[in-house]
Amino acid sequence: MHYVCPACESENKIDLTFPVEEYVCQTCSHLIDVAGNKQIKHLKVPTENVVLDVGQKGKIGGEEYTVVAIIVKRYGTNIFWREYYLKDSKGGDAFLSESDGHWVFLVTIHPDDFKGKSSTVRTYQGRNYRWYENTPCSIYAAAGFFDEHLDFNLATYKEYVNGTRMISQETVGKKNQYFYGVHISKYEVKRAFKIGHMPYYTGIGIVQPYYFDMKQALNIFCVAALMICLLQLYVYTSRTNETVFAQTINFTDVQDKELVSSSFTLSGGSAPLKVNAFSGVDNSWANIQLSLVNEKTNEIIYTSKDIEQYHGYEDGESWSEGSQSEDFNLCGVSSGQYHFLISAEKDGALPSFSNLQSPDSKVIISRDKSGTVEINDLFKGQTTSFTDGKTLEKDTSEVARLAKTSFGTQKLDSLINAEAPKLTTDPISSNTYVQLKATWLPVSFWNFGFILFIMVALFIAMWIGRHFFNVNKWKNSSNTPYATS
Repeated sequence: MHYVCPACESENKIDLTFPVEEYVCQTCSHLIDVAGNKQIKHLKVPTENVVLDVGQKGKIGGEEYTVVAIIVKRYGTNIFWREYYLKDSKGGDAFLSESDGHWVFLVTIHPDDFKGKSSTVRTYQGRNYRWYENTPCSIYAAAGFFDEHLDFNLATYKEYVNGTRMISQETVGKKNQYFYGVHISKYEVKRAFKIGHMPYYTGIGIVQPYYFDMKQALNIFCVAALMICLLQLYVYTSRTNETVFAQTINFTDVQDKELVSSSFTLSGGSAPLKVNAFSGVDNSWANIQLSLVNEKTNEIIYTSKDIEQYHGYEDGESWSEGSQSEDFNLCGVSSGQYHFLISAEKDGALPSFSNLQSPDSKVIISRDKSGTVEINDLFKGQTTSFTDGKTLEKDTSEVARLAKTSFGTQKLDSLINAEAPKLTTDPISSNTYVQLKATWLPVSFWNFGFILFIMVALFIAMWIGRHFFNVNKWKNSSNTPYATS
């Protein structure tokens, strides 16, 4: 379809056939009456923020449309918006309206389908639409082909809004037209018409959706909560809660070295491993260094714990602090095969004692606080000193052989360590061991509860944010449903 402009004799073409009453010459910008083939008036060319061209094609909602006309409308002296007239292949009408970067896709509807419930609320297809505002406007610039005569008189738009939908009533003189519009993303328009640059948007559009789909967000949070519950249930039911390790460790066995414990297995979901440490401290302290070793990955979790207990009597009153037992957790331990590396130390020296007599009354053994062991041969009346119990065990002298024979054992160091606490009167020295017990705790619900709390808090924040979003959307309306200060 093409027309020759009577004003400049240039050809105006469009790849679409429909009845045209007027068109704007693409060369001289005169409005041409087709029936009389005469120029009516000269019009401004739509330029500012106009991103589509007459004749450009694009697909919206699976339907291909051609831009047949563009009108820029003005409200007051400096407020403009753009309307793009579209035709489908069958000649059906549709419109794209853009204001401040916000886009609305509109189609015409029959006036009888838009029914009034009150002066401010009307109904269309079962939905209530609230009157937003009246906007008087006029045509500022135009281009393209029109299937009816342009009316340059002052027009009034009365807009009704329901969320992302709207009904626009256009009144020019006695003529009324109704349009049903829905928000359309600028990115969808950009993809549909392959536009390189889109106008920036400012403010909140009259039918702009909230940044989050609340129904979809609620569904996502509910599904996530259900999945977390099912996972937590699986983890809870797939594991056992039991004592997995218990051992008494002598301080002498871990002096200046680490003890490697026997292996134990943790099965099920990740959970805390609770360790209880006991030592008979009395106005003294003990320290335990513990390393949990994953035998498959060699990953090590290290911890150290002090056990302290002190008491006394001061100003007529007794006091005490600390405890002989301490509990601590190794958090987030996963299933697998493990063992402990254990080392420990305590306040004070080795238990000192005297007069440990052999069953045959031939030998007496004593040990001082430095660990020096003395052997007293009662028949000869001679005393021999050894650096420690292990040195005595390895010694082959006559007095060492006598001691081993008299006590009936080659392991004199173990005998000394076992009997020393019974003979000493020093409470610090009598504390010779630490007891460790590890328990595989129930699965913790703390993380589970924390995640649910975060989801609830996020949803509440989104809900409150939507309220303020809608308040701002309606702030330019004289019929806002929200209280204004």
